[in-house]
Amino acid sequence: MHINPPPDPLRSPSSSACPAARENGGVNPTDTTRDAWPGYRPFDLESIGAGLVFRDSLEVLAAALAASPGAAGAAVVQAPPGTGKTTLVPPLLANLAARTIPEGELPRVVVTQPRRVAARSAARRLAALDGGTLGGRVGYTVRGERKAGTGTIVEFVTPGILLRRLLDDPGLEGTHAVILDEVHERGLETDLLLGMLIEVRELRNDLTLVAMSATLDAPRFAALIGGADGASASQGAAFDGGNPAAVVDCPSALHPLEVDWAPAAVPRVDGRGVTTAFLEHVADTAAAAHAEMLTGNPDIDALVFVPGAREVSLTASRLRGRIDAEVLELHGQASPAEQDRAVSGREPGGPPRIIVSTALAESSLTVPGVRLVIDSGLSREVRRDAGRGMSGLVTVSCSRASAEQRAGRAARQGPGRVVRCYEQKAFAAAPAHPTPEIAVADLTSAALILACWGSPRGAGLALPDAPPAAAMDDAVEVLSELGAISDGGHASELGKALARIPADPRLARAVLDGAGAVGLRTAAEAVALVAGDQRAPGADLTRLLAALRPGKDPASRRWSEEARRLEGIVRQAGSGVGRSLEATAKVPHPASPSESLGYVVALAFPDRVARRVPGAGPERYLLSSGTRAGLPFGSTLSGHEWLAVGEVSRSDGRDAAGTGAVIRSAAPLDPESAEAAANHLIRESVEAEFLQGRVTARKERRLGAIVLSSTPVRASAEDGRRAVARGLASEGLGMIGWSTAADGLRRRLAILHREIGDPWPDVSEAALLSSLDTWLGPEVDALASGTPARGIDLAEPLRRLLPWPEAANLGELAPESLEVPSGSRVRIDYPDAADDGGRPVVAVKLQECFGWSETPRVAGGRVPVLFHLLSPARRPLAVTDDLASFWSGPYAQVRAEMRGRYPKHPWPEDPWTAPATAKIKRKM
Repeated sequence: MHINPPPDPLRSPSSSACPAARENGGVNPTDTTRDAWPGYRPFDLESIGAGLVFRDSLEVLAAALAASPGAAGAAVVQAPPGTGKTTLVPPLLANLAARTIPEGELPRVVVTQPRRVAARSAARRLAALDGGTLGGRVGYTVRGERKAGTGTIVEFVTPGILLRRLLDDPGLEGTHAVILDEVHERGLETDLLLGMLIEVRELRNDLTLVAMSATLDAPRFAALIGGADGASASQGAAFDGGNPAAVVDCPSALHPLEVDWAPAAVPRVDGRGVTTAFLEHVADTAAAAHAEMLTGNPDIDALVFVPGAREVSLTASRLRGRIDAEVLELHGQASPAEQDRAVSGREPGGPPRIIVSTALAESSLTVPGVRLVIDSGLSREVRRDAGRGMSGLVTVSCSRASAEQRAGRAARQGPGRVVRCYEQKAFAAAPAHPTPEIAVADLTSAALILACWGSPRGAGLALPDAPPAAAMDDAVEVLSELGAISDGGHASELGKALARIPADPRLARAVLDGAGAVGLRTAAEAVALVAGDQRAPGADLTRLLAALRPGKDPASRRWSEEARRLEGIVRQAGSGVGRSLEATAKVPHPASPSESLGYVVALAFPDRVARRVPGAGPERYLLSSGTRAGLPFGSTLSGHEWLAVGEVSRSDGRDAAGTGAVIRSAAPLDPESAEAAANHLIRESVEAEFLQGRVTARKERRLGAIVLSSTPVRASAEDGRRAVARGLASEGLGMIGWSTAADGLRRRLAILHREIGDPWPDVSEAALLSSLDTWLGPEVDALASGTPARGIDLAEPLRRLLPWPEAANLGELAPESLEVPSGSRVRIDYPDAADDGGRPVVAVKLQECFGWSETPRVAGGRVPVLFHLLSPARRPLAVTDDLASFWSGPYAQVRAEMRGRYPKHPWPEDPWTAPATAKIKRKM
């Protein structure tokens, strides 16, 4: 059901007209003048909500929650950006929870925000409106940073933080309400949280659950949250059953918005990514539009959207050289202080500002003062390449919903303007909504969380979309290799330990196993490096590590703090786990820091251990997975024999060295460490091949697809037979060759099988290859033992297929030759075995057939022979399968044309009575 807010402004907190008040004995749930119990100070929603549109929807939401089945309610809040839902809903739920919990217990509300900067910003704003300090009644917890305590009532967290809390405490005891904000972004962790919290509410009906979004498929999510069948939900079915949660709508808070289009004359992207020329166009457009708007209002700030941190830096640099304004950068690699400064309002008397941002500013937070948006129309999204077994961020056109979200940033606080730096038809052609991350991302971490939760592969969990089977299969295979799951798909003790480490399971496993060889601190630093946002120069992780070690810039400090945090977590989570891969029982001791780094990376991604391809240049490598990838041009890693690759992605550009995949980060690796890290991929086998008519064999030792050594050996009989079978299956029986006798017999058998069927055998290529043991066994054995193919005649093996006693009639049913009236025997040319409609052909001189009236037939009279009647020079004169008709008609014209050309040969007027002959007149 949809519950729309009343058209009247917010009524008095004590108004008995409020539906929720009637449900609660005349007590208005939004009443902030009455304490829930002595000592608890409710949030003053009147004061906090001053000027916010969603204030008028609070009573409606309270009523919807009160009307929900159970002790606590569930609802979906659908409200545009800027209405104040993120600010007002959490304190409302805290006030409602305070009325139902025991006296003296604090209500606790957890709110997820998809980004750290949004969590910090939302907490800071609510704390300020509440008149308290950050970390008191309102706080936040994000990766590596926590400002919350025992007295915190409303806590903003990122989805990953709440996921790990759920794994540690599946009942989420002590938490009274959970709000999932920005669920429309369809982040993977938020989708998992939704399914898991729905299960928690089945056990705890006192837990309030609210999903909030600016744009949302509200009925679908309402059905999920309200108790629709989980199996149907996971299949993305239409939700029309159960008791769907209420959907609370809120009117738009946007002011009038002017939309302009400023497409560039250059392409937005090419094979190497976003073009520099396009970014210059975006910067120039932003500078001009901002200057134009400042003439009418000097307090206007601008927000520029580009897809990634690199594009933010380039665009900001261009702007700083062109305008008299403060240019700020907002992206995931910026420090918390830089992020907070960008999303805070302009200081009184401060200069105009232009904030250049990634999609980080697209939703979740409001940037004060922004009345102008410049949109590149591009976003960076996760994509998984199933063929190469890799995933990464790719630049794509943003969805129409994202474009509208971006544009809405300009009209939150007054009339605004958006300039889209692309064509209107590109906007129309864009997808309506962002692709759900679960559909395109690597699912290894998600699969581990689901296994720990007790829902392997997401079975039985009410997820908005089912995880793709192929991606989930790959994820489960990775977890099995890590030893993180049991045969039944549930998490092992190691898997549970890995889940407690906030990193990809492969990286978590690497830090646990790498500590024994390089030390926990070094292993933690390596994992923090690979998991971080910093781009390795020239793909060289060693250079990046050297640049971060001094610790003088925010990026260095973030990396160092993350490494220390990871080290502490691993000490606790990994205690007693130890090294668990039998394949890595022999611990190497890399000789240099760079090789230590490479060893840890190789432990995380053994399928990406790479070796330089001989003779293909210093930049081309073969990964153990079988993928070929190239280093960026000029990389300092070029020429290293072995690399541990941390990231590889698709590329059509020159930076892929012509391989189609480019190495984005890697470290040097010594051979011993490469084999130790990927020991479970090492296989020894004899590889026999049947090439150019002879079997050869080599004993090979491989690390996945990489050949470590290869020595010529004599193939065993079994290896030889398999090689012959593979070769024949690939290249066909022509590898042995068809002699004239073998080919003739095969053709005769083929026409009998075609016309008569059983018991005459099928001698097509496919049929013969599928029954080699039946008819070619001794010859295959001979080839396997070294006999060259030229010594094999297939005629005798084919005779093994002859059916008995029917074979006695072969000469009658499909004779090799035909006796013609002149007394000569002429060979019959049968059609090729692959020719389904071919006819047997006899090519004979016309004079040898005088007097022959009845056309002979083969295959028991089923198929007439096709005659090619030839001139004395053996050139075709006529083609017929009806000799009687030929003598009666066309022969007269042939005689008239030919008797002058061949006067020595007989051309009688009456061919019926003339003697058939192969001789000239004189010899007759």
